[in-house]
Amino acid sequence: MDASATVAAGKAKKGAAGRKAGGPRKKSVSRSVKAGLQFPVSRIGRYLKKGRYAQRVGTGAPVYLAAVLEYLAAELLELAGNAAKDNKKSRITPRYLLLAVRNDEELGKLLAGVTIAHGGVVPKINPVLLPKKTAEKSTKEPKSPKKTAKSPKKA
Repeated sequence: MDASATVAAGKAKKGAAGRKAGGPRKKSVSRSVKAGLQFPVSRIGRYLKKGRYAQRVGTGAPVYLAAVLEYLAAELLELAGNAAKDNKKSRITPRYLLLAVRNDEELGKLLAGVTIAHGGVVPKINPVLLPKKTAEKSTKEPKSPKKTAKSPKKA
């Protein structure tokens, strides 16, 4: 027997995607599903290649970057949702995103130079502008003459 006869007898030639000719096509599984992520791994990989950040992009790079971006988005949305809930609102607006970022130490450091449109400012009153508490005490209790310091008598 020659080589072509053994191929024909043993295995039928496979078609595209490793399936037998005429067989059912397997459902494709995205890289995001394989990684267990919501963010698009393939799109991020395409942007990494198109952006020319490096000559070559490894297969793990877009997965890792998608995971980091998803974590940051989830963290920010959780804090903004809590800020909205504190103000008895059910919708996250740019105001609550700003409050979430500025009240969190790590996110505040990451987004220090970022301006959020329609975010406003974090409410804060400078302590210098607040009324002094010592003035309130002095109006209530006048100083007695016995406690005041006397100058030494000249001889």
